[in-house]
Amino acid sequence: MKVMQKRILGNNGLEVSALGLGCMGMSWSYGPPKDKQEMIQLIRAAVERGVTFFDTAEVYGPFLNEALLGESLAPFRGQVVIATKFGWAPASESEENARWSALNSRPEHIKRAVEGSLKRLQVEVIDLYYQHRVDPQVPIEEVAGAVKALIQEGKVKHFGLSEAGVQTICRAHAVQPVTALQSEYSLWYREPEKEIIPTLEELGIGLVPFSPLGKGFLTGKIDENTKLEATDFRSTVPRFNTENRKANQSLVALLHKFAEQKNATPGQVALAWLLAQKPWIVPIPGTTKLHRLEENIKAVDCQLTLGDLREIEEAASKITIQGARYPEDMEKKSGL
Repeated sequence: MKVMQKRILGNNGLEVSALGLGCMGMSWSYGPPKDKQEMIQLIRAAVERGVTFFDTAEVYGPFLNEALLGESLAPFRGQVVIATKFGWAPASESEENARWSALNSRPEHIKRAVEGSLKRLQVEVIDLYYQHRVDPQVPIEEVAGAVKALIQEGKVKHFGLSEAGVQTICRAHAVQPVTALQSEYSLWYREPEKEIIPTLEELGIGLVPFSPLGKGFLTGKIDENTKLEATDFRSTVPRFNTENRKANQSLVALLHKFAEQKNATPGQVALAWLLAQKPWIVPIPGTTKLHRLEENIKAVDCQLTLGDLREIEEAASKITIQGARYPEDMEKKSGL
């Protein structure tokens, strides 16, 4: 098993590999679920290459993704960190196959949700338990209190939030220290730099960027001619319509330029840029392909100098990204 550079999330010493693996796309959102045996092999290949941080959620599938991780990582108990999330529920509690469009972070629901996650993940304690989205119906203090109780019971080690705003983060942190915030952050979505990142720095909370490759766009493998299937949720995202994909190629061109200088790929430069922002940032690129996993992992060795970072900053500041990152109804639920 290879050793990757490690990073610490939060003030309570949660140590993880500098790059994690987002597992959502293996079961959900980017077309039909992938072949289970292939995904088990891929997850185990990530462990062999030094990845110790794996991201899932109850809603991915629903349930399929947690069960996939539980089976895949069973041989590596104690060697890996698994993060999962609560906070969604079927529109009708009794319909497990119903559309999971309802937010539910009521303490009694969290109590039920954690039992299901523990069982599917085949663990006795969840390393990092995120609230998946802020629930406007439940005060964040009650949510933090419910997770605090789970930590005291030994069912959860660390509390996390996802896509929460500054006030929510501060209020939650006052009840139960937040170890990590998961939010979208990359060269094509930099909103967290305004208020979120300074707040995390001040409070000692780690940042786990999801979609660090812009849902695949920053790899340079997607252009205006790429066909997106109806089952691929990117087909509903304004930023991925044909016109915007064409307009946003200027950012990919910038990454290509640095990739050539560094003998790297555009995706590796995008990840290296994120890693260079703060020592407590741990991106979780997702993939279903071994060659992409290996490419992403090599980003940890791609060193950008201060001069490189200044040059990227200067060039990126002249580029305006076209298109919203989510359809309007989803953006409203993002919690920011």
